Amino acid sequence: MDDITRLCREQTRLTMLQISLLSRMAIVFPFLADLAHGELKVYVRTKDPESFLIVAQQRPHTVYLPGKDSAVGCRVRSIEEPLIKETFQTGKPARGKREWNYGSMVDMFTFGIHDGDKVIGVLNFEVDLDKLSIEGYSHLLDAAVAVLYHARHILNPEQFRPITASDGIIITDAHSRIVFADAAAVRIYRVLGVGSLRGGHLFDRQMTQHVTRETVETDRPWQKEITAGGLILIRREIVVREGGNLCMRIVIISDVTETRAKDKEIRIKSAVIQEIHHRVKNNLQAIASLLRIQARRAKTAEVKAALKESVNRILSISVVHEYLSQQGSEDIDVQEVMGHIFDLAARNMTDRDFLIRTEFKGPRLILPSKCASSVALVLNELVLNAMEHAFTGRKSGLIGLAVQEDADHWHLDFYDDGVGLPEGFEDMPRKSLGLTIVQTLVEGDLGGTFAIENDERGPGHGTHARLCIPKVQPNPTDEG
Repeated sequence: MDDITRLCREQTRLTMLQISLLSRMAIVFPFLADLAHGELKVYVRTKDPESFLIVAQQRPHTVYLPGKDSAVGCRVRSIEEPLIKETFQTGKPARGKREWNYGSMVDMFTFGIHDGDKVIGVLNFEVDLDKLSIEGYSHLLDAAVAVLYHARHILNPEQFRPITASDGIIITDAHSRIVFADAAAVRIYRVLGVGSLRGGHLFDRQMTQHVTRETVETDRPWQKEITAGGLILIRREIVVREGGNLCMRIVIISDVTETRAKDKEIRIKSAVIQEIHHRVKNNLQAIASLLRIQARRAKTAEVKAALKESVNRILSISVVHEYLSQQGSEDIDVQEVMGHIFDLAARNMTDRDFLIRTEFKGPRLILPSKCASSVALVLNELVLNAMEHAFTGRKSGLIGLAVQEDADHWHLDFYDDGVGLPEGFEDMPRKSLGLTIVQTLVEGDLGGTFAIENDERGPGHGTHARLCIPKVQPNPTDEG
């Protein structure tokens, strides 16, 4: 339930249809504030006839106004708002001034929101006209009021998205003659060789003579992307009609030339980065193939085992690069990468008759690519360690990864249901190369902590390798 609906239900005598009308109009409030270059507030009468309730407030994106706390939900006495009271009583627009802050005055423009003959609310704009200095400002107010009443119908919110300070605004009359153009619109069209906008026809050939390309989206017929005179422009048009007759057109022109250039640059860089990841993956797989050949020629089981482990370590890194070469972002999904690593380890390290099950618990864990290789190596070592030591004498086993997070850390619990750690493991000298690699990577590269222990039920019920990784990763260039 939105604020308008909730507040009106609780504190006014408005009907549900009237509340629904106000709520529907709220879609355009940000657009109206931007169009009027002022702060917008909507007042309704409370159950107490001597007080008003502010149910909506919107600050503009098109002009700077000093910050103020939100007044939504605040009550004001009618005697304190004479202009609002006047518009409620007469239903007619009113204009006045009020003190904005420490003696500075702003202009007030009030307009009634009608349900038939009844005024159910008052829309108020507070505008600093002295600082704005916009020629023909009344056309902006007229357009804002026209859009407000246009909002009684079902509208596409995207068409009425906010206006930015750099956007150009053009307003026409019922005959599509331009009656208003702000400085941004004049500047944009001057680049296109149009010297004067006011008084011209919106569809005059002079306005479009430099257009080399127009693109219209099927789901946004009111918007075009135009290429003209070296510029890329977004032209958004709002047609206001009354009784089927055209009243005015409001055209918002956005210069997106730099944005499109940056988008293109990002796409090119992304493609190059993906290609680099693809080539790194291929090179790592080539190295792994060479080590496999070496392993087949090795004469001792110990050398073969060491080479197999090295192959898995290299391939675990290649999994990360393969994943990044296929994604549009530079982040990795740890669970997905873990699945690939497990498949690699299972193919290389287990007997074909051995049945291994996997499970994941907790939210999807997305990590930045800068720590991806380290995490992949850690998970690879833990998988290899579990498959080598946890399931001795068994035909099946379970390996899982549980993920939790708090404000500052990710918590990974890598567990199995194997035989567990031998008694006195903590006091034994650390001879396992795999666990040494894990500890070095977690504590050194990732700045986290690592601990391995038996399940709380004791030996014979599995092992837990717990990793705590800070969300803010250490900078590799930092000393010490």
